[in-house]
Amino acid sequence: MHLELTPDALLTQLGYTKTDKSIEQIKKTIANTKGFENFSKHILALHDELAHLKGFVALSNSKDVFKIKGSDNTSKEIQEEFSNLVNHWATKYKIETEKVANKPTYYILGQ
Repeated sequence: MHLELTPDALLTQLGYTKTDKSIEQIKKTIANTKGFENFSKHILALHDELAHLKGFVALSNSKDVFKIKGSDNTSKEIQEEFSNLVNHWATKYKIETEKVANKPTYYILGQ
């Protein structure tokens, strides 16, 4: 059985309020993320897995892509675990990411 992850459902799962603007933004983000349909369900799993490291998956405000954001206010060990988790996830699902310089943030570019 295959359940489609709609933009509305994804917004809710990522903790966003559904507004016309947020729905428009997530639709643009999905359309701009190459191969999104192949790994969409894994975004939610990553979002949940990052919570204990004070990380999350979100919509980027500066680009039409998803971003993986970690906290600056954690220990070096937590930040390293965060980076390792993101890199392992990206490798496992063959997803291209872009690291933001000097920040615990990655853009999800697609497959």
